[in-house]
Amino acid sequence: MDRPVYMDHHATTPLDPTALEAMTPFLTSEFGNPSSRTHRWGWTAEEAVEQARGQIADVLNCRPDEVLFTGGATESNNMAVKGVARAYLERGKNRVVATKVEHHSVLEACQALEKEGFEVVYLDVDPNGMVNPDEAKRAVNGKTALVSVVWAHNEYGTINPIAEIGRIAREAGALFHTDGVQAFGKYDSDVDALNVDLMSISAHKIYGPKGVGALYMRKRRPRIRFVPLVDGGGQERGYRSGTLNVPAIVGFGKAAQRSHELRAEEAPRIEAVRNDLRDRIFNQIEYAQLNGHPTERLYGNLNFSFEFVQSEAVLLSMRGVALSSGSACTSKSLDASYALRAMGIEERLARSAIRFGLGRGNTMEDSAAVANMLAEKIEEQRQMSPLYRLNREQES
Repeated sequence: MDRPVYMDHHATTPLDPTALEAMTPFLTSEFGNPSSRTHRWGWTAEEAVEQARGQIADVLNCRPDEVLFTGGATESNNMAVKGVARAYLERGKNRVVATKVEHHSVLEACQALEKEGFEVVYLDVDPNGMVNPDEAKRAVNGKTALVSVVWAHNEYGTINPIAEIGRIAREAGALFHTDGVQAFGKYDSDVDALNVDLMSISAHKIYGPKGVGALYMRKRRPRIRFVPLVDGGGQERGYRSGTLNVPAIVGFGKAAQRSHELRAEEAPRIEAVRNDLRDRIFNQIEYAQLNGHPTERLYGNLNFSFEFVQSEAVLLSMRGVALSSGSACTSKSLDASYALRAMGIEERLARSAIRFGLGRGNTMEDSAAVANMLAEKIEEQRQMSPLYRLNREQES
C-alpha cells in the first residue's frame, strides 16, 4: 500500500484542524481558570467554556445549562447511571434497566449498583444486536428509576430505536439515558425528538480532543434529580466538581459545531465508501459474515466475522492498516466480544470478528486497498488452518 490507512474511527478520530486552531490560544496565552472571577484571564476562559457549551447545546437542541462537561464518556455514563439511581432511591425507585451489550462503563456502573442493593434488569438483543422495545416495556415498572440503552453500538454498529424506548420509559415514569458516543453529531441529535433525558457524549469520537466529554441532563419536563459523584469546588453547578479543561472544552465545542455543519455531505460520502468495502469483502472473501443490522447501522461501521481465522492474527499481519477486533477499551482482553456473544454469535466466529470504522479521511481507494490486503492475509492464515483445509476437501 502506498500510504497508511486508518479505519479505526470508532476508537478515536484525528483532531479537526479547526478544533486545534480554536484550542491553541487556551494552551498558551489564554491560560486562565474559568472559576477565577477577578481578572480578564478568568473571564476569557469562562466565556470560551460557555461558547463551547452553547455549540454543543445547538447540536442537541437543548439549553446550554443542560450540558455538563466531564472528563469523558466513561465518567458521563457513570454519572448518569449512579447519580440518577441513587437520587431516586428515596422515592422507592430501586430498579435500573440496561442492555447486555452496553459499554463497560454502563455495565460496571450497574454492577456497582447491584452491590448497593439495586435491582438491575439486563435486556437481551436480537440476532442483529437490536433492542426490542417490547422487551423494554415489559422490564419497566413503577419502581424503575432509569432505563439506559446505547444509541449506536461501538462494535457492530446497530442503531437502536431509542426514541421509542424513551417514550416507553417516560410513560412508565422512568428516566431515559443513552450512551450517544458513536452517534452524536453524525445523526440528528435533537434530545426532544429522541425522548432522551440524559445523553453521554465524547469529543474524540467527532474529531475533537481526548479527555473531555459531556452529559446532557434535562432540566425541565422533568427536572432530573441527581447525586454527584465528585464533591469539591462546585464547578458545573455542583454536579461535577473540578477545574475545567478549558482547551479541550473549546476543541469539543468546535468539533461538535463542525460535525453538525458537515453531517449532510459527510454521511452519504462515508456510507458510499463503507458500502463499497462491504461489497468487495463479500465478493473477494469466502465465509464472511456481516454482524449487526444490515441497514440500521452507523454509516461508517462494518463488523465481519471471517471463519477459520483468528482476528488478532489477521490484524497483526496487516501492516499500515488500522483496524480492530472490537472496542479499544477491551483490546487487551483475549476473551471473545461479550456484545457479539450476546447476539447469539458462536464464540469461534466472535473470535474472528474485525471491526471497520470509516471516517472523514477514507476514500474509495482505501476501500479497494484494504479489501485486497484483507483477502490476501486471510487466505494466508486459512492455509495454515487444518479445519479450513478439511472444509475445502469436503466441499470439493
